[in-house]
Amino acid sequence: MASQQFDFDSAKGYRLSGRIEPAEGTPRGWAIFAHCFTCGKDSLATTRLARALAMTGIGVLRFDFAGLGKSGGDFADGGFAADVDDLMAAYAAMTQAGMPPSLLVGHSFGGAAALAAAGDMPTVKAVVTIAAPSDVAHVLQTFGPEALNRIEAEGEAEVDLAGRPFVIRQSFVDDAREQDLATRIARLRRPLLILHAPGDMTVGIDNATRIFVAAKHPKSFVSLDDADHLLTRPADADYAAAVIAAWASRYLPQQGETPDPHGEAEGVLAMETGRGRYQLAMRSGPHQFLADEPVDVGGLNSGLAPYDFVSAGLAACTTMTMRMYAERKGLPLVRAQTRVVHTKRADQTPADLFTRTITLEGPLDAEQRAKLLSIANRCPVDITLTRASEVETLLVDEQPDDQPS
Repeated sequence: MASQQFDFDSAKGYRLSGRIEPAEGTPRGWAIFAHCFTCGKDSLATTRLARALAMTGIGVLRFDFAGLGKSGGDFADGGFAADVDDLMAAYAAMTQAGMPPSLLVGHSFGGAAALAAAGDMPTVKAVVTIAAPSDVAHVLQTFGPEALNRIEAEGEAEVDLAGRPFVIRQSFVDDAREQDLATRIARLRRPLLILHAPGDMTVGIDNATRIFVAAKHPKSFVSLDDADHLLTRPADADYAAAVIAAWASRYLPQQGETPDPHGEAEGVLAMETGRGRYQLAMRSGPHQFLADEPVDVGGLNSGLAPYDFVSAGLAACTTMTMRMYAERKGLPLVRAQTRVVHTKRADQTPADLFTRTITLEGPLDAEQRAKLLSIANRCPVDITLTRASEVETLLVDEQPDDQPS
């Protein structure tokens, strides 16, 4: 679905500019995303993360803090406390609009603001930080000692941040130094996910360590490997969103299921999302996922391609069948793994070839391995593929009520 404008008033009366990324399919909950220092709601990482979370069923509000992007207010008059106030205003606006947030996500300086604000948001059940500093005063390092000296001497100074000039006043510096973020983290008492890249040159990995130590359980840390601080590579933003969605699924409240226009959750429904040429929202009972085609054939590569799903079914069925057989026969199978690759063979019948590679771990002898291989060749999906099947097609005249817009 296309994003929607969502503007609201701050506690001080200026207007804050926001956009809602509606959840794809059945909504799992609502989130607020707090962007990094001076970045704005339309920055690459903020936009991509919000949209990627929306694809997993989590609706997201991304908005500009005061004096940034299209929001009112004066950046020079703000500071960390002002950002926290803006987050609280976003929370109140979403709650009043019938979208109470259950997840709070903050990137860099926005992550620090999320840690400070979450404790005052009753419906927020979980918090995520991405490359967040453990100390609010850390942001002052981005100004450089010369700029800080000018601010101390003159009360304010123009500072170049990410290639843009910003006026920073002494009140901003004093506010950052007065914040006790560690105490707020210790009192948070909410599930916390910390995402951080070990090689982050802007906010070092030691900040993630301090946040993790200060927080109470349940808490989790996931490395972003070689990602940069701003997650400028799309793959890094997509990975972070996938991790957040999977982790948050334990804490998001259950939402009402969207009725299936074709009956009671029977079979698998594939419905065009309107994004890209081929992207489909797939639904099977309570399960939701995406299907797509690779970029080189005009898709977005946001989900498995049709033959990948067939390969996945064969791989899953093979592995499950071997596990069932091993448990029934008492075989010492520790772990089974099946990889399936689909290819097309020219001028051959049948043209479709599914190459299945099986890995068996455990103290199995040759006879036991042979038995498992034999049973793998008789898994139900294998039999369906090799013996063929019949497909019956029915045409439904009426249009489904939940067409994506």
